[in-house]
Amino acid sequence: MDFSLSMEQKILRESVRAFAEKEISPVARTLDETETFSYELTKAMGALGLFGIFVSEHYGGQELDYLSYIIAVEELARVDASQAATVAAANSLGIGPIYYFGTEEQKRKYLPRLCTGEMLWGFGLTEPDAGSDASACHTHAVLDGDAWVINGSKIFITNASTDISGGVTVMAVTDKRSDGRNELSCFLVESGTPGYTAQPMHGKMMWRASSTSTLYFEDCRVPKENLLGKRGEGFHQMLATLDGGRLSIGAMGLGGAQGCYDMAIKYAKERVQFGRPISTFQVNAFKLADMAMEIECARLLLYRACWLRNQNKPFSKEAAMGKLYCSEVMGRVANHAVQLHGGYGLMKEYDVERFYRDQKLLEIGEGTSEVLRIVIARLIGAY
Repeated sequence: MDFSLSMEQKILRESVRAFAEKEISPVARTLDETETFSYELTKAMGALGLFGIFVSEHYGGQELDYLSYIIAVEELARVDASQAATVAAANSLGIGPIYYFGTEEQKRKYLPRLCTGEMLWGFGLTEPDAGSDASACHTHAVLDGDAWVINGSKIFITNASTDISGGVTVMAVTDKRSDGRNELSCFLVESGTPGYTAQPMHGKMMWRASSTSTLYFEDCRVPKENLLGKRGEGFHQMLATLDGGRLSIGAMGLGGAQGCYDMAIKYAKERVQFGRPISTFQVNAFKLADMAMEIECARLLLYRACWLRNQNKPFSKEAAMGKLYCSEVMGRVANHAVQLHGGYGLMKEYDVERFYRDQKLLEIGEGTSEVLRIVIARLIGAY
């Protein structure tokens, strides 16, 4: 068993880490406070090659493996979850469905600009009344001549309402199947299409510098050729997209946990009480030891899931486990990190406060911790 990274992966980690520390870290707190999506950082991340990492060079991508993509997200999340979320959603949820299920014409039309970060794309799945139960989708699409007419709404959609958002992939009910369940299909809806509106959401607790939107479709007409893949394959496309997306959310948990640990051990070594650094007190040293151990376990689990994907082996179970474990590890590590900072950990001038808030979404997005336990239980044959 070889646990070493390739030279290319090591260079990628070093370059993304250097970029995050130099370019993102100085402005992350201000962007969070003002709820500002940074076009400058998005452009810079595009120039660094962080969009379309796993996409073929034929369509403008970097053609790297999935582990390389996850390492990049991990290093961004080590400094700021908002920028990591922009990249993770752009790749897994925006680019992924088009790359894996789109026609050649759709790929050529959208992927080159998506792979440079010049354009972003959303994935419209969650609805006000359909979250964990995505199949309970209320958005409908009806074929009318040479166009599909879409009506409905989506909520909590990343990257859909920026000035560079090119559109969204939306899942909708297109019929009833013979077993009575909804037939679900996905469509590519471009920004500016009459009847389609993307409204920014504000007042978030976390990821405040990323774009989150509510989408509205009112008699929105899209050409027949905007159907993604075949009619009725939307649910399969959604599940496959979430498998990949869970790896990127796991990377955000892993990177965020590493960032919390780095801040905690630095502070604990510098903070002196009772005449000695607080890191030397056993109660705190044990916290740091537990944090380091859980981060290492999380990294091994997540990287193995990526290895399985790279080998074209089944990885749904490992993706669910990696996302679940990494997100909850960050919760525990962030909690310890704030505790080690004491009162200062509650102040916005210390980045650990922002990390503590940003962690919570990781236990909710891309499948809640509760739903992932159901997924894992089914995959191990418990029921």
